[in-house]
Amino acid sequence: MNLEVLFEDDYCIVVNKPNNVLTHYSYYSRNIKTDILVDILKVQFGFELYPVHRLDRKTSGVILLAKNKKYISEFQELFTSQNIVKKYIAIVRGIVSNKTTIDSPVKNPDTKVYKNALTICKSISSIELNIAVHPYNSSRYSLIELTPKTGRMHQLRIHMNKISHPIVGDYKYGDRFHNRNFENNFDCHNMFLHAYLLKFKHPFTAEELIIKASLPLDWKKIITEFKWKFDV
Repeated sequence: MNLEVLFEDDYCIVVNKPNNVLTHYSYYSRNIKTDILVDILKVQFGFELYPVHRLDRKTSGVILLAKNKKYISEFQELFTSQNIVKKYIAIVRGIVSNKTTIDSPVKNPDTKVYKNALTICKSISSIELNIAVHPYNSSRYSLIELTPKTGRMHQLRIHMNKISHPIVGDYKYGDRFHNRNFENNFDCHNMFLHAYLLKFKHPFTAEELIIKASLPLDWKKIITEFKWKFDV
């Protein structure tokens, strides 16, 4: 598997991570037996790369990796100081009609302590289908843009569930009836959360970067089927 390279220089590589690929080994993923992003990239490039941040296994899109351990802290400072813009798109249950700020705290899986979390949710398109999904005679979906202002684990998935618009394909926080609708009627089995953009000032070169990741096949299929418009 060769991954799409979105940007590369002497300090970092940015790639488009597919769905269902773990970023790196961790305690939480110890029982998952799938390819690991860092291993795939080591084979592809012939040297070690070091993730600066993470994406959930089921989330696709832009991910930044440092070429040397000594560069990690400079790139991570972009995230801790909130000097980087991360934008995602998602398909969710129901009609999202307004721009919404979600500020519900998210529980840390290690300490079990709730931490402040902030997400901006903006509607792009919506649709109502003549497909019955329990308990209704029709089904409604929205294409949304999500901008996290904090970086808690599963933040976007938890926040969309919190406002009753769970992400399609999310079997942990989502709606199983709508997940099955996409599987049975559209042959789509992945979670519809995609990190499509990173925007930041390069900490070593001072270059202003806007890096975008193209959409997976499931996304292209649904956007065409629903006659939505979204260009990466």
